[in-house]
Amino acid sequence: MDFEKLTELIIELEVDDIADAVKEALEVDDKDPFDVLNALTKGMDEVGRRYEEKEYYLTELVLAGETMKEAFKILQPALATSDKSQVKTKIILATVKGDNHDIGKNILGSLLLSSGFEIYDLGMDVDEDTIVQKVKETGATIVGLSTLLTMTVEHIKVVHEALKTAGLREQVKLIVGGAPLNMELAKKLGADDFADDAVEGVKHIKNFAGM
Repeated sequence: MDFEKLTELIIELEVDDIADAVKEALEVDDKDPFDVLNALTKGMDEVGRRYEEKEYYLTELVLAGETMKEAFKILQPALATSDKSQVKTKIILATVKGDNHDIGKNILGSLLLSSGFEIYDLGMDVDEDTIVQKVKETGATIVGLSTLLTMTVEHIKVVHEALKTAGLREQVKLIVGGAPLNMELAKKLGADDFADDAVEGVKHIKNFAGM
């Protein structure tokens, strides 16, 4: 099995072909699922580069995320049973309460998965108690919040305060993203960091995780 083919399928956004290609790659004798993961990650890195160079746009980024998701459905069980399954940084993602937009969050989740993080995506319109509960349950060290509506940005502060009250704020890094935000406002709302888009978000999160 040619691993370059997997990388190409991600770059070319072949969402319909990727699952079969991953299956085929895993069926090869003595095949390490982490080699498959590396090939997919290489593809996502190239998609990210093309997005930054404006060769790809949001549509392509969304499709790349979908392609990666299909690949992971097949790859995840193999990674879980592999001996090399190391302790991963756990990340909680959520769109804040009152907001039902999730494209950016979903892309970020796919990119983070391909970078080897363990992701807990709580979905949209998520209240602070659900986030606090999930941090307690998983021991996650990074929380990523998304908001697209100006009227919901204040909810970042609510999450920050809830984590503080629960005695968890010191153990988590809070990173936020979304159209109404910038670094200054993010800090004012209690966040540690802000990212302009999903590709930037991965860089910042890798930085948090010391990667």
